[in-house]
Amino acid sequence: SLLVNAAGQPRKEKVKLPSSLQGRKPNSIPNKKIEDPAAGKVNTSSLATTRQHLSGFHLIPPRVTLGVLKEGCTYVTTVILKNVGVNFSRFRVKQPPPHTGLRVMYTPGPVAAGLHVELEIEIFAMVIRGEGTGGLEEISHDIEILTETETLLLPVRANILC
Repeated sequence: SLLVNAAGQPRKEKVKLPSSLQGRKPNSIPNKKIEDPAAGKVNTSSLATTRQHLSGFHLIPPRVTLGVLKEGCTYVTTVILKNVGVNFSRFRVKQPPPHTGLRVMYTPGPVAAGLHVELEIEIFAMVIRGEGTGGLEEISHDIEILTETETLLLPVRANILC
């Protein structure tokens, strides 16, 4: 119940619902323009009555934590971008600035419903600040993935050993 806790006592603070239950995805920003007149539409009776927007992508995993990296080395990890909608959708990745050492490699083009593409996240571990960091520098950047309906943010975190 939302009114009492697990011990049966009245709650002192309001229950925070996760964003997945509130109808929005974490780390995403909805776009203003949703309808694309040129995009293909599915007009079946089973989908005609639903109010839920049946398009979008999911990131697997939703965040990348690379741990401790050695300075001067290049590391690569793979993230899957899956189309969970009922229509084909397009996306593009806004490349991170060069000073982050990050680069995203992928094959552009439409993604059919239910299929996925692999995004290769490459990081060249380099220290920007130099001395006085205690031998460990933290790199933190959110990669922007622009889709037709929203902008997904992929947080990438790493520590570089100087």
